[in-house]
Amino acid sequence: MKRNLFIALLFTAAAGFASAQPTTPTSDVLGAHLNYGRGCAACHAPHSGAYGNGAAKTADANSGSIALWGEDVGSLYGKSITTGVSEHGSYTEVLPGSLNAGTPDVSGVLMCLSCHDGNLATGAMMKNKVYETLPATYGTANDIPTLLANDKSTAATAYANDHPVGLNAVMTCGGTYDWDCTVGADGTVNMTGTNSKIFVQNYGFFVSPGKYNNTPVVVCTTCHNQHLMNVVNVTSKSKSGLPAGTYATMFFLRGPYNPANTTPGANQTAQFCRQCHGGEANEMNGATNIPTTF
Repeated sequence: MKRNLFIALLFTAAAGFASAQPTTPTSDVLGAHLNYGRGCAACHAPHSGAYGNGAAKTADANSGSIALWGEDVGSLYGKSITTGVSEHGSYTEVLPGSLNAGTPDVSGVLMCLSCHDGNLATGAMMKNKVYETLPATYGTANDIPTLLANDKSTAATAYANDHPVGLNAVMTCGGTYDWDCTVGADGTVNMTGTNSKIFVQNYGFFVSPGKYNNTPVVVCTTCHNQHLMNVVNVTSKSKSGLPAGTYATMFFLRGPYNPANTTPGANQTAQFCRQCHGGEANEMNGATNIPTTF
C-alpha cells in the first residue's frame, strides 16, 4: 500500500513539472537588439558615446559616460512624462538631466527612451514594428508599435497608455492590490509573506525594481532584460521554485512568458504580471495550491 502511494506521489509530481521542462533558444538571444546586424555597438559605443556612433544630435558633455551609451539622450533631459493610470493612479516622471544623475531612471528609463520614444526623441535603428513573430492570440488589424507615444496618441496623452515607470512609481507591499511582502531598509522587496512565499515557489520573482531613496520603484528594466529577448535562465540560485533550466519568453521579459503556449489552463503569462500585482494572484485569493502551468 505504501509503495503504491509513493509511486502515485512520484507520478503526480512528475506530471506537475512535465510541461515545465526547460527549452532551448532557436535564434540569437539578443533578438531585436542585434540591431539589424550591427550588434552591441549600436547601443554601446566603444569610443566617444553618441559622437562615436554618429548619433549625436544635441551637445552633451556626458555622452557615453554611463555604460558607454552610444545613443543621443539630450532631447530627453529634464522632460516630464506622465505614464499610465493603474490601481494606484498615474505617475509623472521628470527625466534625469544628466547621464551622471545617479538615479535608477538613467539606465532604467532614459536610455530605453533614447531608442524607444517616438515623441520627445526620434527612434534610433527603429522601424516601430515588433520584431518577434506574434502568436495567433494577438490581433492582426495593425502593426504593434515599439516606439512609445508614436501609436496614434495625442501629445497631451502620449504616455498615458504606457505602464507607470519612474521614481514616483513605487512598488508597495501590504495594500489592497499588493502582496503580503515587505520592503527592506535598503529598498529590497522581500517575498517572504505567507502567500508571496508560495508564489515564489509556484513561479518566482524575476523582476528587478530600481532603488531610489531606499524605496523600490518601477523602471523599464524592472520587467525587461534588454540583453535576453527569448530566454530566461533559472538556476538553483534564482528566486524561483521552477526546475532549473532555460525557459522561453518574449519581448525581453525577465520571467517565463509565452503567449503562444496552447496548453489548456496555461497561466505563465499571467504569472509574470502577478509578480507585482499580487491582488490578482491565486495565492492572495485563497488558492495556494495552483502551480504554474506551461
